[in-house]
Amino acid sequence: MKMSELEFEGAQPPIDGYAPGGFRVRGAFYDGSLLIGPDSLSTWPAASIQEVDSDAAIAPLLALAGRVDVVLVGAGEDIAPFPAARRAELEAAGLGVETMSTSSASRTYNVLLSEGRRVAAALIAL
Repeated sequence: MKMSELEFEGAQPPIDGYAPGGFRVRGAFYDGSLLIGPDSLSTWPAASIQEVDSDAAIAPLLALAGRVDVVLVGAGEDIAPFPAARRAELEAAGLGVETMSTSSASRTYNVLLSEGRRVAAALIAL
């Protein structure tokens, strides 16, 4: 799905669109799950919400502490609960965590980014 055109300032990229299997950012397609932060764009090692509980998936989110206020987690097709212990770990580091469907998280990320908010997105590919 192509996202609406908005004006963005700064280096952090908006999400251009998403499709089964990945995301388009700055005109390039990225296969699989994606993590976008203030100065990073990388694959994210979580193919399902159950895999978010791994140290490999949580470590890059914890690395965002102090640089963003909220991490939007796209849980896939439908909303699913974020593992409670991992949520507590992220919140203890000063990060807000909002879990929603990947499509909703992608759109919300772009809106918050356009408002100049300190936001990151951890998105499970559809």
